[in-house]
Amino acid sequence: MGLWLVIDLEATTEEGGWPVEEMEIIEIGASLVNADGRELDHFQRYVRPQRRPCLTQFCRALTHISQTSVDSAAPLSNVWPLFERWLGPHHERLSGWTSWGDYDRHQLEQEWQRHALSSALRQVPHLNLKQRFAEIRQLPRPVGLNAALQLAGFNFNGQQHRALEDARNTARLLPLVLPA
Repeated sequence: MGLWLVIDLEATTEEGGWPVEEMEIIEIGASLVNADGRELDHFQRYVRPQRRPCLTQFCRALTHISQTSVDSAAPLSNVWPLFERWLGPHHERLSGWTSWGDYDRHQLEQEWQRHALSSALRQVPHLNLKQRFAEIRQLPRPVGLNAALQLAGFNFNGQQHRALEDARNTARLLPLVLPA
């Protein structure tokens, strides 16, 4: 049975949002799960942003990530190789990787390019779980993670807008969209 990697990112932002090109990853959360959504392993790291190192008040309030946490973190060029090393032993068994929406995929692709980072994920299919959930449920439009959990009869576990907790909650919806 194949494994799925569920990734969620937190990034620099301001109220009203910034274009993806101006955002930088400040936290990576990943949950490695089986097709039933059961976690087998996880990865979580803070990342120090380079272009705008000071988090906005809005960003700190939204993510509950402190300035101290990102100040003491390594930049993405140091954190990403740690992620790849963690993922390495599991890579051959990956059926795919998923995120809630396409933002995380776009942000990663942009950061890989910006920092000239290689990633084994480039060879692994990505599933936009937000879109797939909306299709399966025949929703008029995709909904947020918390709304999707409620539609599925679940409550959000943990703190919203924290990468690992968002990834773990996303993973709970994966079995509902994968073919049996």
